[in-house]
Amino acid sequence: MARPDPILHRDDPGKAPLTGHVKVTREDWINTAREVLIASGAADVKILTLANRLGVSRSSFYWYFGSRADLLAALLDDWQARNTAPILRQCALPAPSITAALCNFFRCFVDDRLFDPHLDFAVREWSRRDSTVRARIDAADSARLNAVRAMYGAHGYPNDEADIRARILYFMQIGYHALELHEDIALRMSRLAGFLEHFTGQKASPEEIADFTAHALAAP
Repeated sequence: MARPDPILHRDDPGKAPLTGHVKVTREDWINTAREVLIASGAADVKILTLANRLGVSRSSFYWYFGSRADLLAALLDDWQARNTAPILRQCALPAPSITAALCNFFRCFVDDRLFDPHLDFAVREWSRRDSTVRARIDAADSARLNAVRAMYGAHGYPNDEADIRARILYFMQIGYHALELHEDIALRMSRLAGFLEHFTGQKASPEEIADFTAHALAAP
């Protein structure tokens, strides 16, 4: 059966979902599923719940997904694209120094467009009850660690040292969000120079500090 063209179409997955008596997009279903996952966990990501939120019949779900399991798989792919891919990209960016490279990495954690800590926490919580999700978490953590390790290696750190520094940096950053610390951004930036020095053994330039601080303070 041919799929009818939606009345309205949205390609931006970052926007709020459409509501009312309209046909919604696949992205709207994923956006709404993500909201429910973050708010109340994977068990509440149900077709009828999402349809009610979107203001459409549950039958419209099946234009885009064969089953709830298909939606959950798409939700994990969405998490991967939102939270792991940006870390890999940021770590691979060219940088004149290791401190500048760490600033690229840290951009993920001051800008929710590059990393959503609430989504990451929700997927980790989900993984406690689902071995398939646990495997995705383990693979993502491994890929992220490899990217951070390679970032250090690209700036001349021996393999063993790059591995240890990568683990300290990555586990600290994930732990920061897991503890749900809420520090004022200005306070966090006042510690930036010290963090960079301790994570690299090198002092960042004033220009690097100023550039990252300006980015962090301007981030939405």
